[in-house]
Amino acid sequence: QVQLVESGGGLVQPGGSLRLSCAASGMIFSTYAMDWHRQAPGKQRELVASITSGGSTNYADSVKGRFTISRDNAKNTVYLQMDSLKPEDTAVYYCNAKYFALSYWGQGTQVTVSL
Repeated sequence: QVQLVESGGGLVQPGGSLRLSCAASGMIFSTYAMDWHRQAPGKQRELVASITSGGSTNYADSVKGRFTISRDNAKNTVYLQMDSLKPEDTAVYYCNAKYFALSYWGQGTQVTVSL
């Protein structure tokens, strides 16, 4: 079955960087569009960044210029490089894979930005 496993979260100071990874299995990874979403306590889940099967990217306004999404189809992995982190970036980050009506989610990884 399809599995998405996120890693790379943790505690970082404001202005710092983290790189999240999402390793996929049980699917033809290269055909899926991949997204990163996040959910902060008491808030709705929001789309952070997306990358199509062809490599086109899109970002939420709140992270443009600071976050970079990329994919390595040979490794079945999507990444989210997060730079210049702010306390408001604190959230659980989720990986999502989409192919037409199919949608799969990972379990999430916690990112905390704090002194």
